[in-house]
Amino acid sequence: MSTKPFSKKSEQKIYECDAFSIYKDKIIQGQYSANAESRKHLSSNYNSRASENYSRLLVFKFSINQKDNELPIGDDHWIIIDTEKESPLFTFGKRSDSKPENCSGYLPVNYEYTFLLDVSPVLDAFKKKGYYTTFDGTRIAKADFNGFYIAGESKPLTWDFVNLEERGLKMQPTSTPHIYSITLLLNPFNDAQYERKHWKLSEDISDKPKYQSDQILVDTLYNLSLEEALKNIEPDNTLRTGAKWSGVWTRDVSYSIVLALAYLEPEASKTSLRRKVKNKRIVQDTGSGGAWPVSSDRTTWVLAAWELFKVTGDTKWIDEIYPIIKNTLDDDFKTLYNPQTGLYGGESSFLDWREQTYPKWMSNADIYASQNLGTNAVHYKALSIFVEISKLKGKEYQSYEERAIKIKKAINLNLWLKFKGYYGHCLYGKNDFLLSPFFEALGESLTLLFDIADTKRAKSILSKAPLTPFGTTCIYPQLPDIPPYHNNGIWAFVQAYWNLAAAKHKNEAVLNHGLASMYRSAGLFLSNYENMVAENGDFAGTEINSHRMLWSIAGNLAMVFRVFLGMHFEVDGLYFNPVIPKTYSGTRKLSNFQYRKATVDITVRGHGSKIKSITLNDKKVTKAFLANNASGKQNLIIELNNTEFNDSKINKVENAFAPATVHAHKTASGIQWQPVKNCSHYLIYKNGKFLKSTTKTKFDTTESSYGNYQISAYNFDKMEGFASEPIILSSTEKILQLEDYAEMSDLDYTNHTGAGFVEISTKINRKIKIPIFLQKAGRYILDFRYSNGSGPWNTGNSCAIRSLKVNKSYCGVIVFPQRGSDEWSDWGYSNSVVIELNKGENTISLQLNAFNKNMNGQVNTAMLDTMRLRLLENLDNK
Repeated sequence: MSTKPFSKKSEQKIYECDAFSIYKDKIIQGQYSANAESRKHLSSNYNSRASENYSRLLVFKFSINQKDNELPIGDDHWIIIDTEKESPLFTFGKRSDSKPENCSGYLPVNYEYTFLLDVSPVLDAFKKKGYYTTFDGTRIAKADFNGFYIAGESKPLTWDFVNLEERGLKMQPTSTPHIYSITLLLNPFNDAQYERKHWKLSEDISDKPKYQSDQILVDTLYNLSLEEALKNIEPDNTLRTGAKWSGVWTRDVSYSIVLALAYLEPEASKTSLRRKVKNKRIVQDTGSGGAWPVSSDRTTWVLAAWELFKVTGDTKWIDEIYPIIKNTLDDDFKTLYNPQTGLYGGESSFLDWREQTYPKWMSNADIYASQNLGTNAVHYKALSIFVEISKLKGKEYQSYEERAIKIKKAINLNLWLKFKGYYGHCLYGKNDFLLSPFFEALGESLTLLFDIADTKRAKSILSKAPLTPFGTTCIYPQLPDIPPYHNNGIWAFVQAYWNLAAAKHKNEAVLNHGLASMYRSAGLFLSNYENMVAENGDFAGTEINSHRMLWSIAGNLAMVFRVFLGMHFEVDGLYFNPVIPKTYSGTRKLSNFQYRKATVDITVRGHGSKIKSITLNDKKVTKAFLANNASGKQNLIIELNNTEFNDSKINKVENAFAPATVHAHKTASGIQWQPVKNCSHYLIYKNGKFLKSTTKTKFDTTESSYGNYQISAYNFDKMEGFASEPIILSSTEKILQLEDYAEMSDLDYTNHTGAGFVEISTKINRKIKIPIFLQKAGRYILDFRYSNGSGPWNTGNSCAIRSLKVNKSYCGVIVFPQRGSDEWSDWGYSNSVVIELNKGENTISLQLNAFNKNMNGQVNTAMLDTMRLRLLENLDNK
């Protein structure tokens, strides 16, 4: 570590808050510091404190088949470890006493400890009944059983239930009957991860654009990021996702290309995008419950492909991507569009870990039906881009333009939180949707960048967005009892998009805050990590993390190219609109930047967001612009007017947690729920609308027709949590056994109702017709009870999809997401669709159409038990 004295000039602060300070050539955070020794050498003495604060109080649960199915949410086991090496014997499904609020002392590192579990309640039930019934009434078939696991909040434990086996948390039988155990190394610590105290440039980056400014720290991190970008190019010329993760992921590479890699690595970017195409459609390579359409942000690929065209001007590339985009957009419209709201369904863009940003009661079918801010912003932009591409090619574009206009209108109509001054995270529920009150950073950023928000709303979002000391969290407030990752986490690439939005709309305070977040973490950690814990800014403590992450690298580079130099690529050329906070003032120069046939040197002097003068090749010009046909050496000099931005309102807050999700159940007289800690009152919603507030934990109702009820908790900090799982009270419910309408399967799966169930696949029961005779016309909520054991809850690509027709009219799709690998006796409900049925004869059909092809392409299978109809409205009374 350098001990050289710093000059008075060096001591000038770029940014300061209670948590840390950033100078032109160093970062100070308490006892830790990072120093830019030169533009090619960075030193840091940062050490994670996570292992020093590992509590002796351990909170955990047991699990069957990697699901949260032992005890109700909020009921956990706990132990306080003193010097013992083995736990008392816990019994599966038996509740423990309430855990203590506090525990003094910390556990030593690498502490070996054995957990003991009596599983006799489960194994006895398997023997006597063939299934075990969980606390919520779910039956786990003996045939589906694949193991007992442990989950918890302290590493190596995790609440990530679906990855327990991958993380070595499967328990094993002991020599004592019915007793399982697991021995773990608690508070794991590896000295090697803290050995790196220096970064020195080791790759040849001489052919890359050279950047130099008065902020040597920024220059050093720019060079570090260039080197890390080079290291992430694989031998096959694809872009590696991160140091720990090989391969190309659609959303990761797409967001990275838009940020920086389109102009730094155009060929590797093209190669990577081509890897994410199958059957002339964009691949949704990850996501909950079997990928698309539960996760539906694959259209980020469109943003990246268009950026590459604007950078390169390659018309052959346009010809290549046109059919891919068209096919994808057409399939998405048929599959994702919700005519009730005008929005597209699907998981939050990049927030693809269900329990991190959604209430635990939401199944993957519920997530498919939800309508997220960021994902809809991406669909809007993808459609808008396709309009431009279609115009270039002389193709029809009007229908796509209309879709884009409708999405933009629907976002502003359905997702704006007037009392917060920004958009809500998503619409969620079952049939009747509530607007989530959570702030979602990436989605908000995209609405600002894509001009979905008008000027008034843009100013409101930037000034009222809750910004924590270490950066802009993915969501705010945080969810309680969920470990840091997307929840309670700050992601560098998300921070980068937020910074671009702040720069575009000229909010200096917000931009300063965001730049500091990125430079602090990259400087102290000596690498572009993916995420950090929101509460303490540490890279350790999140569920998964890696250094040298592609989109974090691209985000860091984008701060130079897109903010300080203000680069903006369009079809006709390259525009410049530098946005430089006062503390970053001075002279900055980028040389050897390759733009098509031109080699460009750019110099920007001063600070501010308004240009005073522009010189291009020694001639005064009125526009900071380089035409797409420019060639040879180009020299651009931009002088700023050295004034602070017009608007610098900022909402700095401490990190905070929302109240827990309410757990409600139906009673003979109405609805009752468990009390929530630190709750001032409860909000009751009916049919997606606020009904009343109460301090009680029950609500009496005698619903005579239809009522969809949800209850949320409101705490003393004026924060609302997620609402409870909807309780639907309907006067008329009709259950149809599907084996009465199609050939019954001879598979030996259990836990179904009636005589059996029906298999649907690419070859079996491709179309099922269900005739229904009604005495009165009505609007009904329709869904199906199904199972899908084609893959796990959280990943895979085998979400089953079918088209729904009612009396020959297309009514959308029914999705049957994966519910657990080989767990074919685990049944749940699909998404619901509102349909209108006539008096007399009706025909409902479920069929496999060409656009129902999932990401697997071959396996599109589910077992169907029943079809359920619940009366929403009696039309004969109209």
